[in-house]
Amino acid sequence: PALPHFSDFTEMMRALGYPRLISMENFHTPNFMLVSEVLLWLVKRYEPQSDIPGDVDTEQDRVFFIKAVAQFMATKAHIKLNTKKLYQADGHAVKELLKVTSVLYGAMNTQGGECAQLPEEDSTKFKFDLGSKIADLKAARQLASEITSKGAVLYDLLGKEVELREARTESLGRPLEINEAEKVMKIAINSVLEEVQKTKDMLNNVALDEANLEAKIEKRKLELERSQKRLQTLQSVRPAFMDEYEKIEEQLQRQYSTYLEKFRNLTYMEQLLDDHRRTEQEMFE
Repeated sequence: PALPHFSDFTEMMRALGYPRLISMENFHTPNFMLVSEVLLWLVKRYEPQSDIPGDVDTEQDRVFFIKAVAQFMATKAHIKLNTKKLYQADGHAVKELLKVTSVLYGAMNTQGGECAQLPEEDSTKFKFDLGSKIADLKAARQLASEITSKGAVLYDLLGKEVELREARTESLGRPLEINEAEKVMKIAINSVLEEVQKTKDMLNNVALDEANLEAKIEKRKLELERSQKRLQTLQSVRPAFMDEYEKIEEQLQRQYSTYLEKFRNLTYMEQLLDDHRRTEQEMFE
């Protein structure tokens, strides 16, 4: 297939600092390895921290790689790529690659004309930071939404300004009566004094409650100490019935041993009796 604007593509890639030399013969036949290498290099130019895998060994890996690159360019750079043409990896793929390289080349030129005349070893150091631009775009959108909401609130408040202006003018034009103002101030002062007295009473109550709680805690501590001492005394004293209990326990152990021996003997004798009866029955029959 024909390669339109192929010279533009090679010049842009050289100006952007691509380390390899690209010629027209590279795309006479499908060359997916070169296309994937160029795409991955362009993605790294847009965002060095991108995590697009570069495995293209199998068909499934190549399809996943093309889809990942197309999705990245659509979301990050708003560039729509034709995945079928990219997968062909021939002259048609150059048209899609031009969409990306032209944006990068234009961005490089807008940042300063001197960037285009950089030597090849210096141009490799040129990097684009579109992540900050995307963050600025999100911040701008958020500010736009806030401005809209604040504007709506301001519009509602301005709608009430007519009524408020009349009330404000009336209040300002009313003559100030000293007696009435003094009465209002006294009421306000008394209200503040009442609040202060309530706060003092609450502080006094808190102090009293704190003292009561400390007295209860001290009382509980004394009770706990007495209980612990009593427990230690009970643990150290041997009960009077323990001697008799131990003797009876020894007798019980001997009686249990005798019971087990007699039970085994009885079981054995019953088995012998059953065998004897079975033998007599067989002889009788």
